[in-house]
Amino acid sequence: MRVLFLTNIPSPYRVKFFNELGKSCSLTVLFERGSSSERDISWQMQEFENFCGHILKGIKIGVDKAAAPEVIRYLAKERYDVIVVGNPLTPTGGLAIQYMKSRHIPYCIESDGGFAKNGKGIKEKIKKNILTGAAAYLSTSDIHDRYYMTYGADTNKIYRYPFTSITEADIRDMPSQDQEKSALKAELGIKENKVILSVGQFIYRKGFDILIKACRGLGPETGVYIIGGQATQEYIDLVNEYQLSNIHFIGFKVSKELAKYYRAADLFVFPTREDVWGLVVNEAMSKGLPVISGNRCIAAVELVKNAENGYLVQSEDIADFEEKIRLVINDAETMKKMSARSLEIIKDYTIEAMAKRHIEIFTEVKNK
Repeated sequence: MRVLFLTNIPSPYRVKFFNELGKSCSLTVLFERGSSSERDISWQMQEFENFCGHILKGIKIGVDKAAAPEVIRYLAKERYDVIVVGNPLTPTGGLAIQYMKSRHIPYCIESDGGFAKNGKGIKEKIKKNILTGAAAYLSTSDIHDRYYMTYGADTNKIYRYPFTSITEADIRDMPSQDQEKSALKAELGIKENKVILSVGQFIYRKGFDILIKACRGLGPETGVYIIGGQATQEYIDLVNEYQLSNIHFIGFKVSKELAKYYRAADLFVFPTREDVWGLVVNEAMSKGLPVISGNRCIAAVELVKNAENGYLVQSEDIADFEEKIRLVINDAETMKKMSARSLEIIKDYTIEAMAKRHIEIFTEVKNK
C-alpha cells in the first residue's frame, strides 16, 4: 500500500510513529517545515528509517507552520493508495486539500484533537470549508468526533485511533519502588520525601499558576517540580509572593532525563486550561503515575478514570485541584493502586498500536 502523509514538523513522537507505520506500507511523509522555533536543537535530530521523508521548501509562518506550494508537485506527480493530511489547518495543508478537491483526489484528515467553537464568523466558515469533504477522518476521542461533525464531517467516515508518543518499551512493568525513587531523587538533587511533577511550556494556557496556588498549603516535605524551560517572571513572582521554597522550576530536559523525573515522582498534575491532547499524560501514565488534570485536556478525558488512576478537575478550580492533590499525595495506598491502574490503561496507547490501527483504517478506506 502506497501512503502519502502530510504533516507540519518532524517532532520526535511523529518520527517514531512514521518509522513504525513504514514497516507495514510504502510511506512518504511531507513535512512543511524542518523544525519548530520553540524546541531545543536536539529535538531536530531524527532519523527517517522506514519511510521517505521530505522537508518542503516554503515560507515559515509562526512557530511551526509554513506556506509550501511545493506540496502540489508531489500530489500531481504520483498516485497513492491513501493520502493523509495531518496538517489541514495550516497554509500548506489547506492548499493541499483545495488542490485535491479540485482534482477529485480522495484524502483523509487527521489531527491530534480539537474543541469545536460555535461555527460562526469568517474564520469558522473557512475552517468548515477546509474540513468538509474528506473520505475519512481519523479521531482521537469523543470530543474530537464532535469537533469533526461540527465542521461538516460525516459520522460514518470517522475512525478512532489511539494517539500517543510512547512505545511498548516505554511502559514500565510496575511503578517505581521506594528504593528506586530514593536513588533517583538523590541523583536529581530532590530533597523532599514526596514529589509532584508537571511538564509543559511556561505559558498561560498550561496553567502553572493554578498548580502553584493549589500547592501553596502543602508542607515542605512535598516538592513540586515543573519542567518546561525558563520560567517567566509571573511564576517567579507568584512563588515569592507565597514564600514557597518547595516549588522548583526545571529547564528543558531531553526524553531520557525527563524519564528520571517521571520515575522519581509520586503524582503527576496537569493544570492546563486547554490542550487538544496532552501527550505528557500518556508519558506520566507509562511510568506508573496517578494523574490529576484539568478537564479541558482531551488526553486526560480519555485516559484518566476518576478515583481509579487519578481525577479530572474543572479547569481553573484551584480549590478542587488542592483537594484532589491532598487526597492522593497523602495516601500511600491510594497512590499505589492508582499507579498500577495507570499502567493497565496506558498499555492500549502505544506507537505500535497506533500504527496498526492506521493500517486497518487505510485498508478499509482504500477498499471502499
